[in-house]
Amino acid sequence: MIVTLESTTKIVTLVTAAGEVDARIWEGTTASGIAVHAFITRIAIDKDDHVAARQFAFELRECRHPSPVVDAAYPLRMIL
Repeated sequence: MIVTLESTTKIVTLVTAAGEVDARIWEGTTASGIAVHAFITRIAIDKDDHVAARQFAFELRECRHPSPVVDAAYPLRMIL
């Protein structure tokens, strides 16, 4: 499956049995056009690729506002 995601400004706290973790909500679509959203808690690239690391850090700051559907669907604190 191929999914294209875009970072949003919405961050929620996921409460699990192991503790709490912040997750940014990303929105996107599958290759066939199905709307999806993902809770991203960590994202990384090859730590030894310094050129890519700088570019990645710059691009990672780009966020859009979440869609009204996602913004209304998820409270800032979620218990899993």
